[in-house]
Parts: sequence; structure tokens; C-alpha cells
Amino acid sequence: MTNDGVEIKDISAQLTAVRTCTLCEGLALGPKPILQLNPNAKILIAGQAPGRKTHHKGIPFDDPSGDRLRDWMGIDREVFYDESRIAILPMAFCYPGTGKSGDLPPPAQCAERWRAELLSLLPNIELILVIGQYALDWHLGSRAHLTVTETVSHWQDYWPELLPMPHPSPRNNRWLKTNPWFAREVLPVLKRQVITLL
Repeated sequence: MTNDGVEIKDISAQLTAVRTCTLCEGLALGPKPILQLNPNAKILIAGQAPGRKTHHKGIPFDDPSGDRLRDWMGIDREVFYDESRIAILPMAFCYPGTGKSGDLPPPAQCAERWRAELLSLLPNIELILVIGQYALDWHLGSRAHLTVTETVSHWQDYWPELLPMPHPSPRNNRWLKTNPWFAREVLPVLKRQVITLL
């Protein structure tokens, strides 16, 4: 049992159930749930869904997006993959496949089935990094603005419990160039908070 009364066996049982989930059996590459969970974690990364490379490697954010995210947070790989410090729960745990304009949206049935249950096993979370539109919709609901840019630009409305963020993918280089305030104003605050929490 952890300090907050969460049974270790509950976590273990839940992880086993998630990792053997077959809700997404019809996906092109089949189900392969990828997440990182520990009741002691202080920071939660709430992303979209694993990409193709992540599906094959089985390690979340082990790609250029992850390199940028770690840089944004001011931490190295060792800290990032320490599940006792950082939890990683995307909106869907399996690679959804590819559509006309990139990866398909995370299938809704994953969050419907698992999200609330797994979040209840994370009693020590003090900061949630919410990455991308689908995660923003789920975590902010009616508090979200019409676009990711608008929501991220109002980040102080949600701070310090939650930080809405653009996706760290290289595909977002143009967004980052167009919105230099994000690196200038938001990232120093994020890095300070990460150091405080970890």
C-alpha cells in the first residue's frame, strides 16, 4: 500500500488488465497498450495516442517528440522514464492507424473504458501536462477554448494544476515559430515547476 492508501496489488491488477485489453483488436497493427503508471508519480503526461514508431518500440515518447518534450520539461530520459515520478497516460493506449492527414484520432472507447479508473490510482499527481486537442477536450471540457492555440495561450487560467500544451512533434515546428511566446513565457515556468515537484 502506498502512503495514500492505493493498494500496489490494485495497480498491478489494473496494469495487467490494460495490457491485455483487446478493445482495439480491429486496428491495423492490432492492440499493444503503452502507458506508464505508478501511484507515487507527481506529474502526469496526458497525450493523444502512441504513434507507429512507439507501437513498434513499446516505449512512449522514444522519438523526436519525446526529445523535445523532455527539453521543454528540463529533464533527462532517466527521470522521464521513472514511473515513480512521471505517469504517461495517453487518451488511447494503442496506435490508432494512419489516415489521409496523419495518425487517426485516439479511439474514444479507450478513454471511456480506462481513463477515470486509472486516474483514480494516481493520488499524488500535482501537475498534468495536457498535450493536443483530444486530451484538452477530455481534461478541460467546457473550460477549453475553440482551438489548441487559444487554450494554450490562456495557460495561466489552469496553472499550476494543469498545463495545456501543443504537441511536441516536429510537425509543429511552424506553430512554435509562429507562437514564440510559448517558449519565452511558458517553458521557463514549466521547468521551474518540474524541478520543484521532482
